[in-house]
Amino acid sequence: MALDGVTVLVGTTKGGFLVSGDADRQGWSVEGPLCDGWPINHIVGDPETGRLWAGGGGDWNGAGVWRSEDSGKTWELAKLTKGMADDWAANDPDFAAMIGWTGAPLPFGDTFEQIWSLGYAHGALYAGTKPAGLLKSTDHGKTWEKVEALSNHPSADSWNPGAAGLVLHTIVSDPDDPQKLWIGISAAGVFATEDGGQTWERRNRLSNAEACADHHHPAAPANGETGHCVHNMMRAPGGGDVLYQQNHHGVWRSSDGGRSWDDINDGLPSTFGFPIRVHPRDPNTLWTLPLNGDSAGRYPPDAAAAVWRSRDGGQSWQDMREGLPQDSCYFTVLRQAMGGDRQDPAGIYFGTNSGSIFASFDEGDNWHEIARHLPTVLAVEVLD
Repeated sequence: MALDGVTVLVGTTKGGFLVSGDADRQGWSVEGPLCDGWPINHIVGDPETGRLWAGGGGDWNGAGVWRSEDSGKTWELAKLTKGMADDWAANDPDFAAMIGWTGAPLPFGDTFEQIWSLGYAHGALYAGTKPAGLLKSTDHGKTWEKVEALSNHPSADSWNPGAAGLVLHTIVSDPDDPQKLWIGISAAGVFATEDGGQTWERRNRLSNAEACADHHHPAAPANGETGHCVHNMMRAPGGGDVLYQQNHHGVWRSSDGGRSWDDINDGLPSTFGFPIRVHPRDPNTLWTLPLNGDSAGRYPPDAAAAVWRSRDGGQSWQDMREGLPQDSCYFTVLRQAMGGDRQDPAGIYFGTNSGSIFASFDEGDNWHEIARHLPTVLAVEVLD
């Protein structure tokens, strides 16, 4: 992987993949599967060093974070919890020898099943787990500690699992303040810290909370809060802590770091979807990919794919379809499966559960399929 080009970091059900292009975003090639074919829920990287991390696992493997110090050529596993393979190996010496099992103690036993999300900022690496918890590493992913203050939040007993379980799937940092962090949990909502994780505040209040106190908001539960099943969230560039989230119940904008949220669904064909992406320089440009509904199949409305773009912070939306399938399109794009580069114009990339990677190099006007026939795509990030 060359840092003078663009590399799409793809997590799938059958390992990690690197989809690499040149500096002109041409000549795409695919490398993988990586990480011994583990299910990989998220891959992130450090563009300054080329260091990569891939988090995943499951019932068979247990949970772990893979680390590459050489831009993806070789990988080393920090295994964090045990899976069925460990139980088999403990009782079958031949199987243990075959997989190289040593029986070394694991730092978190069997307390969680998977790593679902990763976030790197200010020299610290964070990992979200299933069931929902937050881990932190200060040595580039070699060793980990649990952020106990989040697990001990007074609301923790009320957190309910979404369809994929109780997962911490989104980690958002402030590029200028290492003490500030936002996380998303399904289905518990948005939480924020401004003291490096020592204390956490739950932030799901609607900006018109008083008007919604005694009845259901059209796109959210009662009590003046957004739906607690946040699907994905991203901070806009610049000051002011502008956040956007795609929720189970719609798309929302916060101008105050999540302390209050405004409904920006008007103009979209559906309130249901998974990913959201914000422009790397313009806080008012964002993209989302609506699906036809929770129980209606979770595919593009009318089986015609479109990424919807706003240039005015969600006040209006435009469907971007050129180059995307418009007939019999039944794929799903999952919560972490949309990424973006920092080029000018900005590139937007998304992956489907049918194994395709689509890219736009002109901020959504035109789309190109740069990879196909991959396993189910779980996550897309971009290193450039």
